[in-house]
Amino acid sequence: MKFKRSILSLFLAAAMLFSSACGSAGGSNNITGTGEGSGIEEPIARSGFYVDGTSLYDINGKQFIMRGINHPHSWFKDQLETAIPAIAATGANTVRVVLSDGQQYTKDTSEDIDKIIDICKKNKMICILEVHDITGKDETDGLKKTTEYWLEMKDSLSGNEAYVILNIANEWMGSWEKDNVWYEGYSQSVKTLRDAGIKNTLIIDTSGWGQNANPIGTYGERLLNEDPYKNIVFSIHMYGTAGKNSRVISSNIKKGTDKNLCVIIGEFGYNHSDGDVDEGYIMQYCTENKIGYLGWSWKGNGGGVEYLDIAEDWEGKVLSADWGENLINGVNGIKETSKVCSVFE
Repeated sequence: MKFKRSILSLFLAAAMLFSSACGSAGGSNNITGTGEGSGIEEPIARSGFYVDGTSLYDINGKQFIMRGINHPHSWFKDQLETAIPAIAATGANTVRVVLSDGQQYTKDTSEDIDKIIDICKKNKMICILEVHDITGKDETDGLKKTTEYWLEMKDSLSGNEAYVILNIANEWMGSWEKDNVWYEGYSQSVKTLRDAGIKNTLIIDTSGWGQNANPIGTYGERLLNEDPYKNIVFSIHMYGTAGKNSRVISSNIKKGTDKNLCVIIGEFGYNHSDGDVDEGYIMQYCTENKIGYLGWSWKGNGGGVEYLDIAEDWEGKVLSADWGENLINGVNGIKETSKVCSVFE
């Protein structure tokens, strides 16, 4: 009996190990929901990217580390077919595309979005879509309207979960003092998007024009756990405040990663109106810790921040000496560290 029980125990242990391995491998298209108070967790169908702890994975179960560039599409719609291939030629595996929901700029339609997604796919880049109209605004009504815009664009998002990530709103909440409002606004937005059947990975920019990482540490876990898909990435934008030196950079990122949250640097430059940026350390830290980063921005900056142009021309024939060359060709830059997403292999 003792011998048979030992054999049976070994068999059961092997079965459990096999089951566990299958559950975490890229071949599995199920993740587990964690409904509050439920004793047994129900499987949720996986249709694209997903978050596991501090990492983002593609539908094949391969870790995906963003190395990308922001493109100001909404203000330069005629440059789409020039800029996207040029950005891809830098080696970038991701492009974050500026859109408008019509609150401040000319509204981008579902046809516009379909075209953007198609050209990104053709150039083997993951497409992050974001709305820029409520940048720096604190009113929740604006976030509600942006959320409604994404519901209107649902048909463009659905079926593209393996290629498209949804950055709900660029730098909503300019204040550094309203962390609870930031949480409440995004809590409702996530619920609305998920209730409507939008399954794409969501990116949420933190407050303070994207530079205040405190809300991620305070409310990030709660927001993630409210999402039935547990599929949220938190984004910090690093300029002269959040990205001024190595201590500040690492401290801001750790506010998320120390809570086992997935964090990216959704925007950064080498300088800004609020001070110098240690862009070299941002790229170094992100490379060493497998964190995604996206430089701002390809071309078209105005209002005194023209120095943030990565390229001198839309075709990318000449990169800016102080910013573009370092971001693309420098140590820990895009060419050195970027890998194409496995969905394109």
